[in-house]
Amino acid sequence: MEQRKKGLIRLSATLFSFTLLLALLVSPLSASEVKKVHFIIPGGAGGGWDGTARGVGKALLDSKLLEQASFENMSGGGGGKALNHLISTAKRQEGTMLVNSTPIIIRSLTGVFPQSFRDLTPIASVIADYAAFVVPKDSKYTSFKEVVADFQKDPKSVKIGGGSVQGGMDHLVPAMVLQAAGGDPLKVKYIPYDAGGKAMAGLLSGDVQVLSTGFGEALGLANQGEVRILAVTSAERLSQAPDVPTVKELGYDVTFANWRGFFGIPGLPKETAEAYRAMLKKMYDTPEWEEIRTKRGWQNLYQPGDEFYAFRFCTVFADQSMAGGQSYGSS
Repeated sequence: MEQRKKGLIRLSATLFSFTLLLALLVSPLSASEVKKVHFIIPGGAGGGWDGTARGVGKALLDSKLLEQASFENMSGGGGGKALNHLISTAKRQEGTMLVNSTPIIIRSLTGVFPQSFRDLTPIASVIADYAAFVVPKDSKYTSFKEVVADFQKDPKSVKIGGGSVQGGMDHLVPAMVLQAAGGDPLKVKYIPYDAGGKAMAGLLSGDVQVLSTGFGEALGLANQGEVRILAVTSAERLSQAPDVPTVKELGYDVTFANWRGFFGIPGLPKETAEAYRAMLKKMYDTPEWEEIRTKRGWQNLYQPGDEFYAFRFCTVFADQSMAGGQSYGSS
C-alpha cells in the first residue's frame, strides 16, 4: 500500500513536470524571449537589402534585444531564389526573417516569381531610404542638371548603373526623374548589377557614369570623398548631406522613398510573428538603432502586420504609375 502511494506520488510529479514543460513550450513568445534570428538577404553584399538586414541585426544585438543573429546572402532571380528557398524550406525556418521591399510584390503580381508574397507572413516595414544619384569624385558632372542635359542630347551617352534588375527601382527612379525633365524614360541606358556593392564598383571602375542607389548606400563613400552625390529624391534636403540638392528643387517634380521590411515563413504562428514585431518596435527606442539609422540616412517607417500588408499594396500602385509625388518602392 505504501509503495503504491509512493508510486502515485511519483507519477503525479512526473505528470506535473511534463504539463509544466508543455506549457512553457507552447506559451506565446514575448519580445524578450526572441533569442535568435536568421536573416535571409535576397541580394549580394553592399546593397540596400544587405545593409538593412545587417543594420537591424547589429542594432538588436548591441541593444541586447537579441542574443544571436546570422545572415545569409542569397542572390538570384531578382530576389526569387530567396523567396523560393524560404517557402520550400519553411518547416525549418520559423526563426528566419526575409528582408525585402517593393520588388517582392511587383514580381509576384506580374508572374515573374512562381511563388507569391501572399504566401509569406508580413512582419513589419522598418525603414524608408531616399534614392540618390551618385558620380565618382573625379566625374565631369558637377550637377545633376548636366546629366539631364547630356541625356536630352544623346540618351545613349549616359550609362546609369544600379543594384536592381531591369525594371527595378534603381532603374525606375532615374526613368521617373528624366521623364519629369522632359526626356523619354524608355531610352534610359540602364546597367543592372547584383546588389549595390557591385553597382558601386561599376561606377568607380568607369563602367557607368552615374549610379542610381539608396542614399544610405552612398553616404559612407561620399563622406570619405570617394564619390559625390548630385541629388536626392527627398522632399527637402537631408541633414546628413545639407549641400546636396533635391531633384525637386532642381525643377523635376519627383519625390521618392524606398521602404524595406521583413517577412516570415508561410503560416508563421501568430505569437511568434507578434514577438518579432514587438522586438522591432522596441528597437526604435534604443540609441544603438538611432546611431545606425542616422549614420545611414534612413527614415523610421514602422508598419506592422496587417498595416504593413495594406501599405505595400498602396505603394506598389504608386510606383507603377511612375508619376510625381511621394511614393515608396524597391531593393
